Amino acid sequence: MPDQPASMRPTLSVAMIARNEEKNLPRTLESVRWADEIVIVDSGSVDRTPEIARSFGAQHSFNRDFKGHPEQKTIAIGKCTSDWILLLDADEAVSPELAVEIQQTIANPKYEAYWIPRLNLFMDRWIRHGGFYPDCKLRLWRRGSAQMETNVGPHGTPQFDGPKGTLKHDLIHHAYPSFELYLSHMNDYSSENVAVMVERGKASSTVGFLRLALLNPLATFIKNYFFRLGFLDGIPGLIYHINHSVYVHWKYVKAWEARKKPAKD
Repeated sequence: MPDQPASMRPTLSVAMIARNEEKNLPRTLESVRWADEIVIVDSGSVDRTPEIARSFGAQHSFNRDFKGHPEQKTIAIGKCTSDWILLLDADEAVSPELAVEIQQTIANPKYEAYWIPRLNLFMDRWIRHGGFYPDCKLRLWRRGSAQMETNVGPHGTPQFDGPKGTLKHDLIHHAYPSFELYLSHMNDYSSENVAVMVERGKASSTVGFLRLALLNPLATFIKNYFFRLGFLDGIPGLIYHINHSVYVHWKYVKAWEARKKPAKD
């Protein structure tokens, strides 16, 4: 933290969730060694994730009753005790420049919550176009001022009603270094979306299914790849935007399939 008496410094908790993240966790935790507290809620790791977390001094606990990413993050946030909270995913890292900016920001805050731009890795390419950069996320806020939205699928975000600031330096997201990992995550994410989409009546009819499952993916690809200049990211950009549209298709197919299955007693 900036050079001021320890008793006057605002403190920072890092909140995370994890499951089998032994490959990513050392990089992530090394990037936030300077934080006052690291809280990790684990949904059932069977690799070295708990051992790695504790080696960095993190408060590691299990919650195997996994009801969704936002719900799990709510538990982690609730365990934090510092003045400010920084929410991270296990495959993200805080650059040295962002670390300094965060410390300076909470030492003299103009807002109660802040967006942080995120730079995403896909197949060894940093994706900088196509609407995926700057991928701003609300990740820093004064404890108690923001809450996770729940029952919204895997990508629920913290909600804060007041004015927000935006930091300058990027959060580094080592999202999908391989195509295989990307496909695995998209399969999981699309499945996690099903209950929410069914509840909201998505793809509830044949006409609705055809429109949402066929036209939406096509429109998504055209908008992101052409109008948002996704083609500037080369072959990885092409692969990414084709398969992001496929992911959109999967979501509606799975919701349509779920609606057609008879309810269980």
